[in-house]
Amino acid sequence: MNDKSFEDVLASVEAAALTNIDELTSDRIEALAGGHGMVNLSLFTITNVITEELLRGGSVEVKFANARSLPVDELMAKAIQGAKASGCDSANAALLTASIMYLAGARAQVGIPAGNRKLGATARMLAGVDRCGVSAVPTSKMNSKVSGFAAVQAIYRAMENNELSPINGVNIPRGVAGVLYGHSALGEDYIWPDVAKNGARIGTQAMLDAMHGTGIAGNAFQAAVLGAAAILEIIHPDAEVPESEGTYGRTSSAYLVGKSAAETAGLPKKLHMRVTNEEYDTAQLVGDIGLILKDVGGPSVVGMMAFVEIFSCFKERLCGGSGSPHNSPLGHMSCYVIPAMRALAAGGDPEEIGAKIVEDRRGDTVNPDSSILSIYIVSRKASELRNGPVTRLLMQATLPLVARTISDQVRLTYDSLKAGKTLGEVVKELDDMRVAAVEKYSGIWWEKQTGEKVTIKFTKIANAARRNSKLVKKYLAFDPLINVDITVNEKHVCFEHFVDDVLPKVSMGQYQDKAWAIPYLTSPVSDLLLSGCNILNVVIPVSVAAILDYAEPAEAAAEAEKAAYITAGIPGPKASVTRLSKIALTVSKAMA
Repeated sequence: MNDKSFEDVLASVEAAALTNIDELTSDRIEALAGGHGMVNLSLFTITNVITEELLRGGSVEVKFANARSLPVDELMAKAIQGAKASGCDSANAALLTASIMYLAGARAQVGIPAGNRKLGATARMLAGVDRCGVSAVPTSKMNSKVSGFAAVQAIYRAMENNELSPINGVNIPRGVAGVLYGHSALGEDYIWPDVAKNGARIGTQAMLDAMHGTGIAGNAFQAAVLGAAAILEIIHPDAEVPESEGTYGRTSSAYLVGKSAAETAGLPKKLHMRVTNEEYDTAQLVGDIGLILKDVGGPSVVGMMAFVEIFSCFKERLCGGSGSPHNSPLGHMSCYVIPAMRALAAGGDPEEIGAKIVEDRRGDTVNPDSSILSIYIVSRKASELRNGPVTRLLMQATLPLVARTISDQVRLTYDSLKAGKTLGEVVKELDDMRVAAVEKYSGIWWEKQTGEKVTIKFTKIANAARRNSKLVKKYLAFDPLINVDITVNEKHVCFEHFVDDVLPKVSMGQYQDKAWAIPYLTSPVSDLLLSGCNILNVVIPVSVAAILDYAEPAEAAAEAEKAAYITAGIPGPKASVTRLSKIALTVSKAMA
């Protein structure tokens, strides 16, 4: 090895790593920029557009005006075009824009009847897409997925069986319609309250049943908003409600729908925004989002995957992967764009907001270092599509910790190689440290959530638990053999073959005496199996080794990938590491 100083090596490695962020992950983030597989980068674009407008003194207000267009239409059109340029098709751009506009403060519906404006319908028209029935709107992918057809079918069956309305239409006198029905006692006091409550309950429960029947654990929020959307296709969504149910002029049938759907799904009554701590009425949110969904057009499953990430902005973890304790693939990571947008629009200081975001994420994950790198990488990639106040805030907030992590790994690798360790030994040590960190922070996370003392220890992590193909023998994530012990207070359980044997058997009714312990383990196991979001443990050591003349980049990358039993869990590290280490080596030679 040569006599390069630590400072020279660090400068070269950091320059290469922080310039070439695509090589810091095995996730295909360049493909994300084209919308292939996921469209979460569009969420950054939309929030950038809206935040810029609000910081300039603009407004997201949707008015009941006798006008062909409103100023807000121009803002929405700009956001939709930005989303399309960031990988969305038109229907997905309309859905994501309308949903984020709502969380930015726009009302879901204004006015009756002429001049009536609905946020979802406006976004659909601006995007130039056709309307689509709720029956064709899918859930996001939850390994499998279902569609709003389940809710629509159940509601129509209830209608046919006279289970929805307290008054059968056959008994309504001839000529009683329009104003005699729509904004009078008959509709608002007698028929629609029951139709709203019964329809939302039936539709939401049908969505939950459909999910469960498909072998999906299900998602209560998606069941509620699609159940709400299905009945809002039928009921008068602008109708007032009885005085016992809300304030005249402020509470519509959509609220009753949202309340019934949320209660059926078991959602909390109040929701709280990450970072800003703003409180939301769940019933209002569910009803309004249901209204948007029934009007906005036909999103795809990919669009709905980004849709649920929007609502990961709430502390209550309604849905989405990016707000989970474990670190998900980078196609999910976007839960802080909404809190950043709202905090900036309220006049907050970007540095203070950024510090709160970092604190919130580091304190709410089983792997803090990966969580911050994930935000940094995705924000950087999103900034290539459209920079703005949200992406700048997230990049600047996370960069110091990313730089520190890189520096620490360069130091460990430099010292270890100089002391005579092999590169494989260094990489294995870093992956051992990664496992230990997940064990440690999982215990901390659970103690914060429950007050219980939780200790988790992985006793075996290996490949090819049940298959023999070359792929599973090489990469952990496709067929992992996980043995893990867990202690919660005084209760102790040892699991062997946790993923391939225990989980299927518990799901089929076996091992019920141990089933209580499984929820404690899902996040730490998931984080390790999804470690491809962060491949610093191979990128940094190989780059250092190349600069020190330990081996040629390709040779060093092969050695490191073989040793990285966690970090090299999916295909991709060897190629990325080789490319980045060559850049680091070029930088180092230029500095000589």
